[in-house]
Amino acid sequence: MTKMTSLLEFCFCLEVTTCLPEYYKWTQYLFLKLFEAGMVYQKEALVNWDPVDQTVLANEQVDDNGCSWRSGAKVEQKYLKQWFIKTTAYAKAMFDALSDLPEWYGIKEMQANWIGDCVGCSLDFLLKVNGKVTEEKLAAYTYTPEAIYGASHLYILPTHRLLHGNSSLKEVFQKEFIPGKDSLTSVTAVNLLTDQEVPVVISAKTNFENFLDTKIGIPSTSAEDAAVAKNLGISFTEVIETLPNGLEKVINSAEITGMTRQEALKAITHQAKNKRIGGDLTSDKLRDWLISRQRYWGTPIPIIHCQTCGTVPVPYEDLPVVLPNVTTFTGKGASPLETAPEWVNCSCPRPFNSDLADYWMPVDLYIGGKEHAVMHLFYARFFSHFFHDLKMTKHKEPFRKLLVQGLIKNQTFRLTATGQCLKREEVDLTGTEPVHLNTGEKLQVTWEKMSKSKHNGIDPEKLVKEYGIDTLRLYILFAAPPEQDILWDAKTDAMPGVQRWQTRLWMLVTKFIEARTSGTMPNPELLNKKEKAEARKIWEQKNLVISEVTEYFTKDHLFNAAISRLMSLTNILHQASRPLILHSTEFEDALASLCIMVAPMAPHIASEMWKGLAHMQNKLCTHHQWNVDVLHQSWPKVDPEYLQPSDVVEMSVLINNKACGKVFVPQQAARNFEEVHELVLQSELGVKHLQGRTIKKAFLSPRTALINFLVQE
Repeated sequence: MTKMTSLLEFCFCLEVTTCLPEYYKWTQYLFLKLFEAGMVYQKEALVNWDPVDQTVLANEQVDDNGCSWRSGAKVEQKYLKQWFIKTTAYAKAMFDALSDLPEWYGIKEMQANWIGDCVGCSLDFLLKVNGKVTEEKLAAYTYTPEAIYGASHLYILPTHRLLHGNSSLKEVFQKEFIPGKDSLTSVTAVNLLTDQEVPVVISAKTNFENFLDTKIGIPSTSAEDAAVAKNLGISFTEVIETLPNGLEKVINSAEITGMTRQEALKAITHQAKNKRIGGDLTSDKLRDWLISRQRYWGTPIPIIHCQTCGTVPVPYEDLPVVLPNVTTFTGKGASPLETAPEWVNCSCPRPFNSDLADYWMPVDLYIGGKEHAVMHLFYARFFSHFFHDLKMTKHKEPFRKLLVQGLIKNQTFRLTATGQCLKREEVDLTGTEPVHLNTGEKLQVTWEKMSKSKHNGIDPEKLVKEYGIDTLRLYILFAAPPEQDILWDAKTDAMPGVQRWQTRLWMLVTKFIEARTSGTMPNPELLNKKEKAEARKIWEQKNLVISEVTEYFTKDHLFNAAISRLMSLTNILHQASRPLILHSTEFEDALASLCIMVAPMAPHIASEMWKGLAHMQNKLCTHHQWNVDVLHQSWPKVDPEYLQPSDVVEMSVLINNKACGKVFVPQQAARNFEEVHELVLQSELGVKHLQGRTIKKAFLSPRTALINFLVQE
């Protein structure tokens, strides 16, 4: 975040523990908001089931042999009722909004591909058998919603949950299904938008496009659908007419008759959304978000299942809903909820603060791996769009910037025959090639992300004990830029390099304290012309390093480059003559600035060095807060004298075409829209006039040194 008052806030973020009720009270609050908006629902879904632990497993908890990572049991595929969030409802809005996001997202193409072309939508149907309405409700997809009045049938796949789950129609469908053929069934589906009733067909296909398992057959817009309808003797109506000028209009379609296809598309989707029976434009690639979790994992869902009223949301004032404190099991595979009947058998907070949300949102910097490009980021954007639509927040997008971090990888040793991963102590590394310690078998060696299942993790406590936490942190930051992977090898030059640097820092401070406590009072007037010139060079180097390191920290996030520049400043100060160390304000200020810039990455050694400087008498610099710790110091700033008039540009700032002030920006940044945009937002003027407001567009004119922000009034 950019809302900082001291280096301490720069170094340490507020800690958020998501498993605590104080936190997940608000995720339950979000769930209830979604529930009220018709954005959550339950349906059966195929899940990974551990028959021993009697629990659902995530895909990541199933090993390559199809066994549970915890119990070792063979995992079963089982249909269970699950909760879903209707993320597809925001697919089109989120796809369209990608074009407005700045280039630094870097993964826009991945999200666009994940969402897909949003040309069609799902519509809800009620299922009937022998003319009687069942409890089953089905959402079916169509690429051409504008032609819905021409629907002839509903397709489902042979693998559909209605044939394999716990549906009341399971026996009917299985009895009437003929493998290898399109099977016309006695089950019919009533379109909740048009009230049309069409038969349900079990397709001869084993799969549809992408993730679809249910489609609406519309012969007017699909030759394949027309062929299936004719084969099965299903009647249908033509609903699309092509005019002589090539324009297509809708016919035989009740109130949308006579509209163009585009007009009819808007009308149908609008009607469906208003009735909450589908209509949200999405693609055939995207599925709704299954959020149910295994027992005692994840936020408890704040819903009461009443035999009379059905699903009833927990009142807001009763949040958070916390799990019972169960420590024992009633038997093998027993659910802990069975030991807490008083929690299961229940009877049928502060309000949301928009000002607080608008102050903190959008997040200035989101840091995450590329594996989150289409999952965590997608869901975060979904929530942000949803609450923006409820007018609870001003900002539609949740993040200003994204930093995609690399992985720390280590060697994985696998048996060639079985693919089993070995622990490092089971591997003989003394020869030219790693072999199994017991059998001498050659092993497959790959660099992979550290994980318990691959036995390639590193115990951080051992490394901290051997090297110290500051050294370990500096090594990780110095080994590579944050977006690159690190191949873990603590014996490379990087670890000894940062160890030597810390030693040189300590020696530098020690030498300075010894000089200043030698009995000679420091006096800058005692420096000769050559020494003053040397002091001037130190001053210039200090300012250069401050400007570069600040940019590496706040803009480029190149911490390895920042460490490299701090190392160079350390070397320059080590070369200073004794008179300079004793009498120079420039040396003292450069050393103090060096300590402050080291602190975010190595706070322990920086704090110790600062205390040594603070206790020293006869200091020349008065602008540092010597009486408080280094982590409370303000971040060093470039001296105004160092920024020559030719090096800065006076940028005029307009908001909604009205001048509101000027901001000084470095000349090298003045032609770069993103840099100017960020510098203005972080300036006093930006904080005062733009903080918390929705910026719709911004325009930079480098020629006239002007930037204009168009904001929502």
